[in-house]
Amino acid sequence: MIVRLLLAALAAGLIAGFVMTPAQYVKTVPLIMQAESFEGGGHDHGAAADGSAQAGHDHEDESMLGLGRLGDTVLANLVAGAGFALMLAAVALLTGIEFPGGRDGLMRGLLLGAGAWFCVQLAPSFSLPPAVPGFPYADLQARQTWWMITVVVSGAGLWLVALRPEMLLKVLGVVLIVMPHLWGAPVPEDIFSAVPAYIASAYAAASLATTLFFWLLLGGLLGLFMSRVPQGSEV
Repeated sequence: MIVRLLLAALAAGLIAGFVMTPAQYVKTVPLIMQAESFEGGGHDHGAAADGSAQAGHDHEDESMLGLGRLGDTVLANLVAGAGFALMLAAVALLTGIEFPGGRDGLMRGLLLGAGAWFCVQLAPSFSLPPAVPGFPYADLQARQTWWMITVVVSGAGLWLVALRPEMLLKVLGVVLIVMPHLWGAPVPEDIFSAVPAYIASAYAAASLATTLFFWLLLGGLLGLFMSRVPQGSEV
């Protein structure tokens, strides 16, 4: 059964990752290219841990793998899709979430994907919004550390709020979700940027929209595929 579950998760992740690429080229890549036209260089564009919000956006001639912007994007999305799908499948198994056949399995997958989007994308964005090239950044390691802590505590908080019946635990869940933002995300020392604010705000909104599409697609596919895995199978 484990092998079939892994294959189901990988299939869902690869499909969602592949479909994510045209969505990015419609919504986010044009904004990145606009921002790059204002960029004076010198900013850190290393990939952040969120996988999209502040990932490195290399110029065409700076392709990390020599595949160009499109090739690197497709490969990165496939890898991210597979990894996130395995993570969601693990969360479902650890929390006892089952995927019955038909519409119920699809709906549970969509809810799981929406919850993951909240923890991985939306919650961190309250204090560390997606940013385009040319915008000031705080230290990369500090951003990654804060992001990872926020994702973990937001996940724990959402689990308490959504799946635990005790009111005290639900309140604790809300506290956990709010805590990283009371602590505060890393702030850059220099906040000057030549990139117009409307491009930055449009990119933040587009990034959240495309990642919501990705997570819902991933969750829905995962629910459908995992609902077809025979629960009594050993292989």
